[in-house]
Amino acid sequence: MNELDKLSSPVDDLHRDEAAEVSAVATTETLSAPENADSETTCVIESSPAMDLAEVADNVEASAARTYHAMTKEEMVEALREIVTSGDMEAHKEVAAIKQAYYSLHNRQLTAEMDAFVAAGNPAEAFSATPDESENEIKNLLSEFREKRNAYLDEKEEERRKNLEEKTAIVDQLKAIVEDIDNINLHFPKFQELQQKFKEVGPVPAGSENDIWKAYQITVEQFYDRWKMNKELRDLDFKKNLELKTALVEKAEALTTLADPIEAFKRLQSLHDEWREIGPVAREIREEIWSRFKEASTVVNKRHQDFFQERKASEQANEDAKTALCEKVEAIDVAAIKSFAEWDNTTKEIIAMQQEWKGLGYASKKMNNVLFARFRKACDDFFVAKAEYFKKSKEEIKDNLAKKEALCEKAEALLERYQERAAFDELQALQKEWRTIGVVRRKQGDEVWKRFCTAVDAFYDARKKLLNGRRDEESENLKAKKSVIERLKEISDDAERRDVIGTIRELQNEWQSIGHVPFKHKDAINTEYRAQLDRLYGAFDMKETRQRMRRFEGEVKKMEGDDNKLAKERDRLVRAMEARQAELKTIENNLGFFNVKSSAGNSMLKDFERKIEKIKEDIAQIKEKIKLLDKQEKAQKAETAE
Repeated sequence: MNELDKLSSPVDDLHRDEAAEVSAVATTETLSAPENADSETTCVIESSPAMDLAEVADNVEASAARTYHAMTKEEMVEALREIVTSGDMEAHKEVAAIKQAYYSLHNRQLTAEMDAFVAAGNPAEAFSATPDESENEIKNLLSEFREKRNAYLDEKEEERRKNLEEKTAIVDQLKAIVEDIDNINLHFPKFQELQQKFKEVGPVPAGSENDIWKAYQITVEQFYDRWKMNKELRDLDFKKNLELKTALVEKAEALTTLADPIEAFKRLQSLHDEWREIGPVAREIREEIWSRFKEASTVVNKRHQDFFQERKASEQANEDAKTALCEKVEAIDVAAIKSFAEWDNTTKEIIAMQQEWKGLGYASKKMNNVLFARFRKACDDFFVAKAEYFKKSKEEIKDNLAKKEALCEKAEALLERYQERAAFDELQALQKEWRTIGVVRRKQGDEVWKRFCTAVDAFYDARKKLLNGRRDEESENLKAKKSVIERLKEISDDAERRDVIGTIRELQNEWQSIGHVPFKHKDAINTEYRAQLDRLYGAFDMKETRQRMRRFEGEVKKMEGDDNKLAKERDRLVRAMEARQAELKTIENNLGFFNVKSSAGNSMLKDFERKIEKIKEDIAQIKEKIKLLDKQEKAQKAETAE
């Protein structure tokens, strides 16, 4: 047995406790027949009409479930802990909704974990779920709530039993008064007191409610039927009861036009409860007032019944529509989808069906969750298949890109052997191999294709130059560039910058105007040229550095005696040095990611290296200035101490 087989169903066993709370209610048609003050035979079966509590509870539970289904396991555990801690034993429907939502999420996660386990090539029987601490917490909390609620229901049941005993005792006292016919007029205040006391006593066990009420009603009617010694007081009581019952009839008639039939039905139950609490009216109008109330109740009940019949039909239509959507998603053959475009189009169809699902109302309670789970599974299966396809395609694209990059490197390496016929044949083979490799992502494909074309073109250009006799021209260019280098060498390091800078720039322009040199001499000649420029500009920089240092020494002398200026200047230099050090660190870090694969890249690398050297020289110069300031400050402190 695997973990899924062991998992208990998330059916809420707390519903078993609800039976103890449901009060017995009868239909409106069995409400009390007219009271007859003079009749020895009384007719009583009086109760209120039943309300479809299960349907109303379903609506509440569905609303709660939708809320808890949006939570994580930890949030559901915390919500349950708050209910248990608060001691609200009336929140059993919320507890049931939390449990259902939790195990729904738990089962989906466990199914996904097992599917992944089986997909990895393992037998399903060997599957063992990852321990989930939240499940132990929620089980403990459910057990604690169940124990507390059972105790709570037992306490309520004991209260109802005691209430039944108290009401039975009151009815017995009322019967004793009724039997004392000779003194019944004297007992009227006591009789009213007992009536009020009977009304104030709380609910009784469900199976005893009608019996105790019938006994009470018979006794009350017998009392009023036998109570003839004070007709004026009796008529006054009848008049008062008639006013109260007439008001209830008018309220009941108003409910026949209330827009919400469920709300009208619920209010009618309250009116029936009030009716039962009111005493009899005059015999001649009992049938009339009762008929009006009964007729209005019948209309409200009929509207309530019609509402649920219409809702049942609507739920059936929603069930049919949702079943059709499930079948439509399940009919999609993911194995037949072979391209990204087809996956995207099918995804749009799935999303459209999900939107259509959201627009549908609820199906029946029995089928709504089943259909949702079915539709969710079908959609999840599609998106899992899509993810697998994209994952596989991504790996293929990655492999294709790696293959094409390898061909680029091979083509670039052949450029150094462009003079060889074998290299020419290898390049053609690389071009044929390129056409056999699959696609890559567009942006990367464009870049790698451009790189490959650049390498191929460079190779063919080199071959063309070789074949067209351009070697002589490149040799002449080499001589011209060597001439430029020789003239640069003739410029002394001690020359003043303003005297020779024009000549240097002219030689630089001349160098730039000279064409290509033989490929094998290119790096060497460029290195030699750059070395001469570095020598000259380095000498100029050295002179400028010494000049700036002399100027700075002069400025420091002007600051003698002014400690504040010395301190400010030193702070400025420290900040400047920290900025240059940060800049140096950034460049060195970036240089670690720099990949040199071409002459242009090599040149850029050398520029970076020259820039690093320049920054280091600036930092050294700033340090010298700081030392000079520190020396000056130390000297001033020594003079002050003397």
